[in-house]
Amino acid sequence: MHVYTTGQWVLLFFFYCFCGWIWESCYVSARQRRWVNRGFLQGPLLPIYGSGAIIILFTTLPVAGSLPLIWLFGMLSATVLEYVVGAAMEKIFKVRYWDYSSQRFNLNGHICLTSSIAWGFFSILLVRFVHPPIGRLLADVPAWLVDPLALGLTVVFTVDVVRSVQAALDLREVLTKLTEENEDLRRLAKRAEVAAAFAEDDLRRFRERTEVEKQVWQLRLEEGVDQLRDAQTARKQRRQELLESALRRRTNAKLEVLHTISEALEVCREHLADIPDLTAEALDERRQDLTEAIQRVREREASVRARTAKTYQRSLRILQGNPSAMAKEFQEAMETLRKLGDRK
Repeated sequence: MHVYTTGQWVLLFFFYCFCGWIWESCYVSARQRRWVNRGFLQGPLLPIYGSGAIIILFTTLPVAGSLPLIWLFGMLSATVLEYVVGAAMEKIFKVRYWDYSSQRFNLNGHICLTSSIAWGFFSILLVRFVHPPIGRLLADVPAWLVDPLALGLTVVFTVDVVRSVQAALDLREVLTKLTEENEDLRRLAKRAEVAAAFAEDDLRRFRERTEVEKQVWQLRLEEGVDQLRDAQTARKQRRQELLESALRRRTNAKLEVLHTISEALEVCREHLADIPDLTAEALDERRQDLTEAIQRVREREASVRARTAKTYQRSLRILQGNPSAMAKEFQEAMETLRKLGDRK
């Protein structure tokens, strides 16, 4: 068995993180037909590959003389790591960054049989062919340089992890708020519709003016997506301007819907006294109910106005770097973000 110092193990971890990033970024970029900075981190590292390589080496180097044992131990250790990391990330961030649900013999979508088998053969490739020359190169690194280099890389890596975790938490918050906002819009529109019908207002006109799905999710958003797609050859600044423009259109669409709802609720409140056979107690109750609904609309308007393009920046980067990411609880909100960030 090869014995490495802590500093050497750290250097091996970062080396295989970098190799994994190169492989994944090139593979996904080729499939997407555009450059994709693959992974959870902002830097050129994929910790799942580095962790997988270290665990595989740690468990298989003692049996490096036996191909079946390398395959078995490597497969088991990498599969356990993949499941634990996938489940933990979904639990914390509410987003599944990889998903094998469509594969046969999968376990909760985090691992599957074909992936585990591939890990076994990757272990053989790593232990027998890739790592030996890397190990020899590592042995040539001066001992006085190993620990300082490992420490420096660890500091940079830690900063990246902290920022990326915050970005993932921001993504979770954005998805949560968008989902709550969409549901609240529908509830408020329905509430105003019922109030308008009760007050004998023009219900058909109100429905036409508060088609939330049509206004928010189709007309304005599709227009923004079309412009974003035209930015493929534009400079980064121009793409940023198009993104901000699309977000402004989406914000204005929601504000327009909220204004219409608020206007309808206020009209209903003003005409409550004209409703026959309504007791004073019932009148006060309905007036209070409408006042609360109007206040809720005002709060939603303030929340929508406060949201800027920067709110979406890091969230879009994460989704662009993880094209297969999904979140069942926030499917509609995630689809909206993907369309806003689509630059194909």
